[in-house]
Amino acid sequence: MSQPFSISKVLPVLFGFFIMGFCDLVGISTSYAATEYGLSEPVANFLPSMVFLWFLIFSIPTGVLMNKLGRKRTVTVSMAITLAAMLLLVIPNNAVVCYLSFALLGIGNTILQVALNPLLTNVVKGDKLTSSLTAGQFIKAISSFCGPIIAGWAAVSLGSWHYMFPIFAVVTALSTLWLLLTPIEEELQEGKAISFGAAFGLLRSSTMLLFFLGILFVVGVDVGMNTATPKVLGERCALPVSEVGWGTSVYFLFRTLGAFIGALVLAKFSERKFFVLSMLVAVLAMLDLLLFAKSQLHILSMVAVIGFSIANIFSIIFSLALRHVPGKANEVSGLMIMGVSGGAIIPPVMGGLTKALGSQSGSMLTILACMIYLLICSLAVRKAPGKAGN
Repeated sequence: MSQPFSISKVLPVLFGFFIMGFCDLVGISTSYAATEYGLSEPVANFLPSMVFLWFLIFSIPTGVLMNKLGRKRTVTVSMAITLAAMLLLVIPNNAVVCYLSFALLGIGNTILQVALNPLLTNVVKGDKLTSSLTAGQFIKAISSFCGPIIAGWAAVSLGSWHYMFPIFAVVTALSTLWLLLTPIEEELQEGKAISFGAAFGLLRSSTMLLFFLGILFVVGVDVGMNTATPKVLGERCALPVSEVGWGTSVYFLFRTLGAFIGALVLAKFSERKFFVLSMLVAVLAMLDLLLFAKSQLHILSMVAVIGFSIANIFSIIFSLALRHVPGKANEVSGLMIMGVSGGAIIPPVMGGLTKALGSQSGSMLTILACMIYLLICSLAVRKAPGKAGN
């Protein structure tokens, strides 16, 4: 049951989205780890999979846990796991420990994403849900934008990219404390425990299947751009690894701006039309990036357009899915967050195609294919009747 709007309760929940953005550290970390540990392209591209694989495995079990513990307690558990991952990554070690640490980060982030989105429905009225989710994505994008900058600063000023992790550990601890001190009323649903069968049963609805695949591919695009942008800059502009991280920061900067503007626009504008327009722009920008962009300025310009265009797609799809089956928020959240495993599926495909073609064009072709599905999805959602849109 949603409570009356209270900014003192909304803010600590929204700040949890900042912690959620820590999963995007894997983008710039992939470039640094490849250089530090001498990893090949396919092996390096498996690092994002170590983060996002757990969304496939733990999303539904987290829904079960959330029904028993409650959403707020489940969020605090996720933050404790994230804190452990940050502390483990503080000390430079070997590739195996690095992969295990990011796996732990992925587990914590999985639990966080499954629980935090429904927790927001406890403190935000239904008619403000889409714009609130978009505001959360805006905060997440700020976190993602800061990551490469802090990593570059740590590498140059402190001698190792690993030293960015104590900063994020402190932020995680403060966020956990803030949420723990905030009273949020919610109803436990022990009598309505969900299962894999119940959650996957939602996919019998063609609309829910459309949404699930939409989440899978939008996360694939996001993680793909996160990992591919530095490599495209390095390949086409012959930049060293210490400089290519700015490409990721540009992507997240414009994704942040897109999320901020989207939070304002979506409060009044049709999310279905917004979905279609955003994906048309994103597809055209990716075609330009793939076929024509050679200079650093041209590449960064198209990366900026893509980041701006893709910024609100996750929150639009998630909100539509929650409202399509309003009585099953935990089940829907578990299923949709399982789609975040697209971040584990798409990067290895990118790595394989890049190796086959001998250039980062393989990565961009993979991302373009994901975008084309999302464009098709936006058109299908726009035409579909029912509870899911406006």
